[in-house]
Amino acid sequence: MPKFVLDGKEIEFKQGQTIIQAAKDNGITIPHFCWHESLSVSGNCRVCLVEVEKMPKLVIACATIASDGMVVHSASEKALSARNAVMEFLLINHPLDCPICDEAGECKLQDYAYSHSVGESRFVEEKTHKDKRVPLGPYIMFDGDRCISCSRCIRFCDEIAKEPELTFVKRGDRVTIVTFPGEELDNPYSMNVVDICPVGALTNRDFRFKARVWDMSANNTICQGCARGCNIELWVRNNEVLRITPRQNDRVNSFWMCDHGRLETFKFINAKDRVDGPYVRREGSLQKTSWDEALADAAKELKSSRFNRNEIAFIGSPYATLEDNYVFAKFAAAVFGSKNIDFMRHSDPSFGDDILRREDITPNSLGAEAVGIRPGQTGLNFDGIINGIKEGKIKALYILEDDIVSADTALEEVLAKLDLLIVHATNFNKTAVLADIVLPAATYAEKNGTIVNFQGRVQRIKPAVSTVELDRAMDSMSMSRLDKFGSIYDRWNQGHKYDARSSWKILAALSSVLGNKMKFNLAEDVFNEISRSVQAFSGLDYDSIGEHGVQSKLQPLEKIEKA
Repeated sequence: MPKFVLDGKEIEFKQGQTIIQAAKDNGITIPHFCWHESLSVSGNCRVCLVEVEKMPKLVIACATIASDGMVVHSASEKALSARNAVMEFLLINHPLDCPICDEAGECKLQDYAYSHSVGESRFVEEKTHKDKRVPLGPYIMFDGDRCISCSRCIRFCDEIAKEPELTFVKRGDRVTIVTFPGEELDNPYSMNVVDICPVGALTNRDFRFKARVWDMSANNTICQGCARGCNIELWVRNNEVLRITPRQNDRVNSFWMCDHGRLETFKFINAKDRVDGPYVRREGSLQKTSWDEALADAAKELKSSRFNRNEIAFIGSPYATLEDNYVFAKFAAAVFGSKNIDFMRHSDPSFGDDILRREDITPNSLGAEAVGIRPGQTGLNFDGIINGIKEGKIKALYILEDDIVSADTALEEVLAKLDLLIVHATNFNKTAVLADIVLPAATYAEKNGTIVNFQGRVQRIKPAVSTVELDRAMDSMSMSRLDKFGSIYDRWNQGHKYDARSSWKILAALSSVLGNKMKFNLAEDVFNEISRSVQAFSGLDYDSIGEHGVQSKLQPLEKIEKA
């Protein structure tokens, strides 16, 4: 490979790379505002000025192609002087909003003002004032005073979202950003402009003024909005998720995620309708009870002489983890010998696009089927189970973490015909309120586990929010195991904790009451058994999955659909 010298260090680069790209690939950061590796080069900010030997002037690293034998200085006296001058220029009209700005703590301008500026301004005239608190769209607020005209947001809409909605107007120190006449910044990926804005000019209207970043913990997990499985961070304060941001994974979602994933996949976690403890129907209404009583009642009902194994059916969930679905399938087969097991497919053709969003609006449909949520040769599939209930052949139904009534309101009348309905639910949805026994399931933000996206990629979810049950488990763990199995567990997150459990733990406990003990103590124990017993996951473990997932031997969903 060709090489050039950067700050005295010889580095390799690929033909066609710019200086800033080659530096980044070699772990060297050259300051920049307008450059983004997924966007076209604009060269607006000039902060990345570097000195190249044998060139008469300083050049911008983001637009200068590297060449073999080139000698580059990013920290020479000449380069540093120019960078300080650019920073002083950018700060001339920038307001002193840091104490009230949502970007504080994540702001490149703050960071560079500290590390690449002279530390004081010679500008004593009145700053230019621009419009503040301008709603550009339903989710984005614009503060013109803070904008440094890097054009990242404009290029994102043009090049990534494929919907040109923003542009510059005016010139000089009066230049600002507006939407085109009659347009709003409302494309399905609009909130990504908040992430890539290097200052606090564009803010998230949903999160605005809710918390400081240093008051929250950022926890790595996976978006549950569709079969893409975007890598994300859950930001938590006082045991409450306040926002979601995308996490870079070039094999899955690059730097981006959709607005639906940001706004619709976390608010149920701390919603008022959370199932906070087990409920059993007594005298016509659901009443809260203890775990021991709820499990005893469930075991008694399921083992009742009024049901034979062919009259009990099980509906798994494409929203639940591999571990939850695997134990559910094992529970149905080992305890009841039932082959009547399947899950409901959730598809929305209007949701999918050619960027990230998938028509399959569930995170784990491919994984659920792979670990056994499918009917046996003589068993009933989902439609067969529903028809069996209508005909009186299925009298008891066990549903795992899925609101099938909200997906199809006609099922409300069907479920009313059952003698027994047991539901694992995170919230009191339209299915849970019909149940005879409701067992509180932990959300994806409250448990360890794995899911498989449409590509067949296995990815980890980790707890970011504590539950009563998780607290007990963490108290019994050593700090080394906390880090491995508990993700980022903040003991100062002392907000309200729900009495919810991972579905596999609930099933293991119920199975034990029914006389069939399962030897699982951790989610990892379940996954280790999956890797031994399911060929598609052989050789995998939590360590190999890591933070960015690993490809399984499952055939991607696209190929299955084409076949």
